[in-house]
This record gives sequence, structure tokens and C-alpha cells, in this order.
Amino acid sequence: MASKSSGPLADQKTGTGSGNGALERVTVNLTPRAVRALHQAVSLTGDSKTDTINRALQLYAYLEEVMQADGTVFVKTADDPELKVLKVF
Repeated sequence: MASKSSGPLADQKTGTGSGNGALERVTVNLTPRAVRALHQAVSLTGDSKTDTINRALQLYAYLEEVMQADGTVFVKTADDPELKVLKVF
């Protein structure tokens, strides 16, 4: 049973409850930039689009949790050993 939505996001629950292992189908409109990022991530990992989006959402939720608790996330690349603050845009 699909829910009607006036915005760019419509969802459909394929199971009961939330967070109990039930799947939830979501339709989302991606910007061209997000499409490129999705294709890049899929290419880098070999994961499916579904797995990539699931992992991205989990990572985003974790980063938001850390930052909203006044935490800071740092990154370091192989070619620059200096820690840099991760900027989420």
C-alpha cells in the first residue's frame, strides 16, 4: 500500500513496525550530483545501489548524532597525514 505524498519523497512499508528488520520501500528523487555520487560509490565498492544507499543513510545518521552532541569527526588521507575536520555539506 503506497502512501500519497505531495513532496519528492514517497514511502511504502513492506513489513510491520520500524527498526525490527522489516523492509521499507522508499522512492526518492536524486539530484544529478547525488546520482553521480551514487554511481561513484557503487563503482568503488561493488555494492548494489540499495546497499550503498542503506550504508550512506546509516553513516549520515551517525555523523549527525556525533555533531549534534558537539562532537567532531576527523579525516586523514594517505597523501596528507594531517587530521582535518570532516565537513558535511
